[in-house]
Amino acid sequence: MGLPPSRLIAGVVALLLTAGLLAVQAQPAAKVFRIGLLGGSTPKSPEAAHIWNGFFQGLRELGYVEGVHYVFEGRFYEDKLERLPALAAELARLPVDVIVAGAAPAPEAARRATSTIPIVMANHGDPVGSGLVASLARPGGNVTGLSVVNVEMWGKRLQLLKETVPGLSRVAVLSNPTNPQNALDFREVERAARSLQVQVKVLEARTPNELVGAFDAATKERADALILLGGSMFFAERVRLTELAARSRLPAIYGTREFTEAGGLMAYGVNTRESFRRAATYVDKILKGAKPGDLPVEQPTKFDLVVNLKTAKALGLNIPQSVLIRAEVIE
Repeated sequence: MGLPPSRLIAGVVALLLTAGLLAVQAQPAAKVFRIGLLGGSTPKSPEAAHIWNGFFQGLRELGYVEGVHYVFEGRFYEDKLERLPALAAELARLPVDVIVAGAAPAPEAARRATSTIPIVMANHGDPVGSGLVASLARPGGNVTGLSVVNVEMWGKRLQLLKETVPGLSRVAVLSNPTNPQNALDFREVERAARSLQVQVKVLEARTPNELVGAFDAATKERADALILLGGSMFFAERVRLTELAARSRLPAIYGTREFTEAGGLMAYGVNTRESFRRAATYVDKILKGAKPGDLPVEQPTKFDLVVNLKTAKALGLNIPQSVLIRAEVIE
């Protein structure tokens, strides 16, 4: 005699529920990715919080929730550049699934620490010239991301200074010799200076303690203006740098708008926060299986010119209309 229909149905339901429960238990938990961050300043520091927040914003826009889809491990050298190799090695040993590196020399340190973990550059000046990638179209190794400079930018900065500063003939170039990118940048500045018939003199500052001496040297060299090369140390010290430029009465041009917001005269370059936001798209592709060597390096297509009129007035400069019509103006 068969089971009554009601008992048969109840048995089938119980069997299906048990099977479903076993199937759920057998499914592996979704992986929580570990993202390494490497740079000079922490995401909570006043000087870099809005920059790193651009990266986290980019992740949120792509559907990533911290603690659910990813956690991050940050290593930041602050004003102790000599710690960078050890910090990069720490991230590689954890290990992390991908390393997001800020400005040079962080990507270089990450590359020396690992040849297998994917590395995303958020704002590198010259990834080909520095040897990080084989080419922009086909990086080839474990590094990809965003390049924030093109060779014409240094000429543009010098041209803007020449338009703005009457009788400009001598320009001091502030460089950090511990940053290998600065040597590449200075060569481009020299090339542009020859075509513009401007003399350039490189001044060096390896640490924040050497900044005052560099500006004193600029005064002794009778520099008419200053151009600042890139790097996380300079970025972190931007308030002090703009104060030193004001004290030395040196019209200066910088690489990002943050310097003009801190009181600098002019800036011409990419939007750094936007570059970090775009870096999240590379992380997303890599976490979904793409190889960094197959992802072309993104080059900037838009450059911002920002002018601080209050600083210009303090320096006794009248910004030409030819510059103002192209600029975002800070009153």
